[in-house]
Amino acid sequence: MTVVRDELELKARVDDPDALRQALIAAGAELLYRGAMLDRRFDRKQRLRKRDEVVRLRVYHPADRSAEWGVLGWKGPVGKRAGYRHREEWESRVDDPRAVLVVLRRLGYKVVLRIDRTVEQYRLGDATLRLEWYPAMDVLLEVEGPPEDIERAIAATGLARKAFLPESLPYFTDAYEKRTGRPARVSRADAQ
Repeated sequence: MTVVRDELELKARVDDPDALRQALIAAGAELLYRGAMLDRRFDRKQRLRKRDEVVRLRVYHPADRSAEWGVLGWKGPVGKRAGYRHREEWESRVDDPRAVLVVLRRLGYKVVLRIDRTVEQYRLGDATLRLEWYPAMDVLLEVEGPPEDIERAIAATGLARKAFLPESLPYFTDAYEKRTGRPARVSRADAQ
């Protein structure tokens, strides 16, 4: 399966994930996935970073211990569109993420960023909502989809609309560190 799209998204900090989960279920959201989601971003001599592009291998380890799978993706430069974070995105599901990792390394790409989190991903209309738990940071909610579906999904969460920002993960790690005085960890390797 190959997906190409313009990605529109917002993120928010979540203080009460259980209440949010209950609100989503009450609104008719469907749970699509629960488990670990491990991202590895790659670059070669900082060429992608300089162009504000991302090559990412995302590996899913379902909580029910069924077979893992991956998604290989490319993301274009970040922009803003009508108040949403925007990027062009191409992704394809892969059955053997370890083989993809070997191919990328043999092509000279190195892992430049690791993000390890446990997630619950829901679908509400044409919006995807993903609750994200990191090793040491706030719980986040990412909402992605067409603008009207994003707004309906946000309303269903019960969270204030102003809590949803068109910002990326570094913004939220900085906010966590400023608020708590503790270092944020988005990877299990950060603890070592």
